[in-house]
Amino acid sequence: MKYVLVGTLAPESIGCQKERVEACRAKAEDLGITFESIYYTQGVYDFVDVIEASDTYVILGFSLWYTKQGFGRFTTMPAYDEETMITADGMA
Repeated sequence: MKYVLVGTLAPESIGCQKERVEACRAKAEDLGITFESIYYTQGVYDFVDVIEASDTYVILGFSLWYTKQGFGRFTTMPAYDEETMITADGMA
């Protein structure tokens, strides 16, 4: 399943970008999460990521770990492809 993460960086994690990303990639790998894309933004959110994970419990674990590290916070949204949306629309 694909998910979109939108989040903010904690002030304490500014200036240690490389270390934060390395730690996140290592934890994600341990949990079976794959980062498909990572984008940094200006505005309400500092980043938008697209990931692949087996289920929401894995994402919950990653979210709790991320917050406990003091890296910041993010919101998780399931991402559906166009074919899935067309199928769901047919059920409505």
